[in-house]
Amino acid sequence: MQIFNIDVMTLFPEIFSLTMQIGIIGRAIKNNIINLKCHQIRDFAKNKHRRVDDYPFGGGEGMIMMAEPIFQTFEHIKIARQKTPYLIMMSPKGKVLNQEIINRIRNFQDIAILCGRYEGIDQRLIDEIVDEEISIGNYVLTGGELPALVFLDTIIRTLPGVLSSENSFKHESYYNNTLEHPQYTRPQIWHNKKVPEVLLSGNHKEIKNWKKQKSKNID
Repeated sequence: MQIFNIDVMTLFPEIFSLTMQIGIIGRAIKNNIINLKCHQIRDFAKNKHRRVDDYPFGGGEGMIMMAEPIFQTFEHIKIARQKTPYLIMMSPKGKVLNQEIINRIRNFQDIAILCGRYEGIDQRLIDEIVDEEISIGNYVLTGGELPALVFLDTIIRTLPGVLSSENSFKHESYYNNTLEHPQYTRPQIWHNKKVPEVLLSGNHKEIKNWKKQKSKNID
């Protein structure tokens, strides 16, 4: 089984530390299903103070991440991997993440994720090395790290060997453009509310039909 390689370029690799140790992502790393590395962009800044941002040409609020430190970070990744990963930038201007995008990108063996900060990234860098921009929704966040974590979770859970059954994720919400049906567990009666009788019937055909009827189509 081939390892799925992921490189994250960020100013805050600490944000990823705990996630890399626990849950599905931690287990995937431990089981050698994925090789996930975080790269501190400041390490590739050439100036004395490891500065990675500067004022925008033409004026405006905030600071802009400079192209060169990010470019050098990506060059380092390319040399280490001995190939050029598919580079995704987390951006509010990108395509909104959905299951179709996840199913497509999971077919890449090597991906890199760029997490922006401040007011943005020099457009010349984006034009030169970024393959795709992805958003997790129409709202503003402080940086790309939280969207990257969401993106990582959605991708990694679909990889072979991560979940107990390879088909598990295919039955989850959104995979078939539906929201999952209501779920119940013990006890059968809770606060005078009963589990639907059909789920207790043992009739697999009726149960399957009930689940299909209760699943909601995504517009």
